[in-house]
Amino acid sequence: MISSEIRKSFLEYFRNKQHTIVPSAPIVVKDDPTLMFTNAGMNQFKDIFLGNEPAKSSRVADSQKCLRVSGKHNDLEEVGYDTYHHTMFEMLGNWSFGDYFKKEAIEFAWEFLTEVVKIDKSRLYVTVFGGDDQDGLKMDDEAFNFWKNHTDESRILLGSKKDNFWEMGDSGPCGPCSEIHVDIRDDHERLEKEGSLLINQDHPEVIEIWNLVFIEFNRLADGSLKKLPAQHVDTGMGFERLAMVLQGKKSNYDTDVFQPLIQEIAQVTNTIYGQEDKKDIAMRVIADHLRAVSFTIADGQLPSNTGAGYVIRRILRRAVRYGFTFLGTEEPFVYKLLPVLVAQMSDTFPEIKQQQELVSKVIFEEEQAFLRTLSQGIRRFENYVSNHNNIQIIDGAFAFELFDTYGFPVDLTKILAREKELDVDMQGFQKQLEEQKSRSRNAAAVAAGDWVIVNESSQPTLFLGYTHLETKARIIKYREVESKKKKQFEIVLDQTPFYAESGGQVGDVGMLSSDHEQIEIINTIKENNLIIHLSAQLPEKPELVFTAQVNTEKRLQTTNNHSATHLMHAALRKVLGTHVEQKGSLVDPDRLRFDFSHFGKMTKAEIRKVELIVNEQIRANILNETLENVPIEEAKQMGAMALFGEKYGEKVRVICFDRDYSIELCGGTHVQATGQIGLFKIISEGAIAAGVRRVEAITGLAAEQYVNEQQDQLEQIKEILKSTGDIVKGVAQLDQQLAKYRKEVEDLLLAKANSEAIQLFSKARVYKDVKVICEKLENTDMEQLKQIASALRQKGENLVVILGSVCHEKPVLCVMVAEKLVKEKSWNASNLVREAAKLIQGGGGGQPTMATAGGKNPDAIEAALDHIHKQLGL
Repeated sequence: MISSEIRKSFLEYFRNKQHTIVPSAPIVVKDDPTLMFTNAGMNQFKDIFLGNEPAKSSRVADSQKCLRVSGKHNDLEEVGYDTYHHTMFEMLGNWSFGDYFKKEAIEFAWEFLTEVVKIDKSRLYVTVFGGDDQDGLKMDDEAFNFWKNHTDESRILLGSKKDNFWEMGDSGPCGPCSEIHVDIRDDHERLEKEGSLLINQDHPEVIEIWNLVFIEFNRLADGSLKKLPAQHVDTGMGFERLAMVLQGKKSNYDTDVFQPLIQEIAQVTNTIYGQEDKKDIAMRVIADHLRAVSFTIADGQLPSNTGAGYVIRRILRRAVRYGFTFLGTEEPFVYKLLPVLVAQMSDTFPEIKQQQELVSKVIFEEEQAFLRTLSQGIRRFENYVSNHNNIQIIDGAFAFELFDTYGFPVDLTKILAREKELDVDMQGFQKQLEEQKSRSRNAAAVAAGDWVIVNESSQPTLFLGYTHLETKARIIKYREVESKKKKQFEIVLDQTPFYAESGGQVGDVGMLSSDHEQIEIINTIKENNLIIHLSAQLPEKPELVFTAQVNTEKRLQTTNNHSATHLMHAALRKVLGTHVEQKGSLVDPDRLRFDFSHFGKMTKAEIRKVELIVNEQIRANILNETLENVPIEEAKQMGAMALFGEKYGEKVRVICFDRDYSIELCGGTHVQATGQIGLFKIISEGAIAAGVRRVEAITGLAAEQYVNEQQDQLEQIKEILKSTGDIVKGVAQLDQQLAKYRKEVEDLLLAKANSEAIQLFSKARVYKDVKVICEKLENTDMEQLKQIASALRQKGENLVVILGSVCHEKPVLCVMVAEKLVKEKSWNASNLVREAAKLIQGGGGGQPTMATAGGKNPDAIEAALDHIHKQLGL
């Protein structure tokens, strides 16, 4: 059975069991601060489990794109070495929200595996929760007895809390689970050792394929368990593992999920898969990582140096590094594999086809950049070795610097070291790596208390902020949270005018006041479908009725900027082409920032054209036409633009500013008519990633102030130039004069350096066949010292120059060693100056023939010169 048939058979089976088949959520998570990526099928249903959102259907099934780069069995550095773990994978799943429970979930799973796809029952084992004394939980007898209806009791194993009790996090919904394992060993191996002895023992051929989670408890912040009012089922089965079992393979990478990619890699790199372990691992790594990177970029996450973007960059660089190290690829090649992936996956996940051009360009440019990084890292390594004579071990701190600052993989450092018969201090490297990870964990750690209920409510917060900036409200619940040692309170109201941060628009700020007190709302966020008001303090009497009031001025400015973003998006598509698509945005009271797909720098004329169109739309004072609860397909037929990587419901909100000009799906706040925006002005445009540009703009009062500041600066320039005419011509003339004077100064300094060099050369001391000049000069800066040393270099091939000075109370050093002496005597100017720099409380370096240093202690300049001289050993 080919993989596409396996996926189809799973979904059809559950469709016939009255399950609603839903599409995969984006792999990039944008509305949950606790997650960067979708790492399990249940993520898109998290709000239902938490009770923050009603289920649209009580039975659901899907195939979900997932990404895991940490946790049990998912260390990124291990992917590619075994046969069944991946970064990106598909999770086949079925869910029940308060409908069926253990009995039906077990029946469905067993029937699908043994009757539909016909896995041999004698190869299957199941596990059930064996109980836990600490939590006061007994063995899951209910699941055990249901399983006895389908398989022999000897195949039902008891599992620990670690393996058979699923938890969403430190707190939240949880419950016992039942895993289904399959033994795909050859028959003779099965006879030698019973499969039950290998369950959860990390055997590559006795593996879990399906986990059935029975959610019936809520873990509180104090660690205790509380029964949930409704019971849910959450199951997940690894699609790639199931394909391996059904296709009779011993490795996921040997299935038709991966083999087309691996064979394409083999062809592109002129390699044969299956002949050499290291090359095979490299090809598996590249195939796996291409899938992960491609789908995350298609869903809107670009590589970057922070957060989720850094994870994607790290995955892609690992693929490039394996190609570079083991397959000999010195040019970009990963992007060439994309067409094969698109051909494989676009029927199921059409976004990969729709975003193919962008994905390809981003991967290509990231590859180019990292290959340059590899070259730089190799040069830095060579310089390090040449500057540290007679070393046996590469310092762990240097290896970590290469890794952390320059992105140079430590395993390449080890390879380079081995070639020079050196070791790398991996203990020191790991120490620095752990310290960095600890800093990151501490920075990201959030401790949250349990919710304190003030007023019972089964309804979600009613948002009134589209039409009201002030309303009466009651506090439903609150809790204390601590992040980065800073305590705040999260407050949930029954109704609110505060807009919660989402869709690029920042959250509202304002006040929550009663007759008794007033507290400041410092931000509004949405978490697990709750509108949360953040405050540094809690009301003394939370049971009172409050007035919730948004900061009107900040909301107005934010609203202006958001509507201007829509107008600009439409203008960009008119000026640059319909390939322009939004890739990110930020809308706050001060400005708007808009990221979009485009492959070239905007010209001044294009920027002016966009400004002209937007300001024309503003002057036209177009009325805002807002359509609520529009079916998603109907909205798309209207021409509304939907963003890749965003999760939309069945009903959407549509914002129109003239249906022939701008129609977008949007949940943000907007002006009633475009004239409210005032003036629109673009202040910057540039690239942020391959094929992605960023525009920043301002509106209204901020734009007026910007224009006035520019005008004031022009007036000041006029005064400085004493000009009432053409300012540009006046500045050009001034620039020509400066260039002339600069050349004259340079000539004078060069003449002075040559004069100084003649005098110093006459003072040279001769030691056998070597001439040494060691002098302290008065009030001479670093650049002048280098000019003098360069002038002296021309006067002899057996010359060493050691110069020092104190300029503006700062000590400076310069050392020049003739190239002949570098070769014959192994003298190194960089090594010489680096040691002496410590005496003047500074640092320095350079090339073997010329190096400089600066410091903080001018009193030690003569001692530093003497130290360098003594190092020559003359």
